[in-house]
Amino acid sequence: MKISAKADYAVRAMAELALSPGRPVPAKVIAAAQVMPCNFLETILGELRTAGLVKVVRGADGGSMLAKDAEEISLADILRAIEGPLAAVQGIRPERLAYRGAAQRLPELWIAVRANLRAVLERVSLADLAADELPAEIEAIVDDDEVWLAH
Repeated sequence: MKISAKADYAVRAMAELALSPGRPVPAKVIAAAQVMPCNFLETILGELRTAGLVKVVRGADGGSMLAKDAEEISLADILRAIEGPLAAVQGIRPERLAYRGAAQRLPELWIAVRANLRAVLERVSLADLAADELPAEIEAIVDDDEVWLAH
């Protein structure tokens, strides 16, 4: 899975918003805290608003804030809002694919990949990330030295 800069910025921005529950945070403050371009961030925040994850408060003390509690927002929710489905093959959901011959089982493999992405990304909430904590089952995965090796 390739995580785009846009998706990475979206998750980081949402983590910043989770640190200020119920308080709007200006885009320039988020951009400075996470060292990202403010104009790009404003576009991302607009997409997160459209997805119902962020709300905007106008005015001098305005900015963006979470539209739901951080515990209710998974990293999968954020990535889907920015990138669409977690696993698509050429823009098609894997359950809609059909191949022949030697590749006929490939849709099942893509579905397994999607299931494993979900197993991680749906278990980690924005509150977990902002609190610098990960669920125990995710900690167990990252504690394995083998997963840190580039293959």
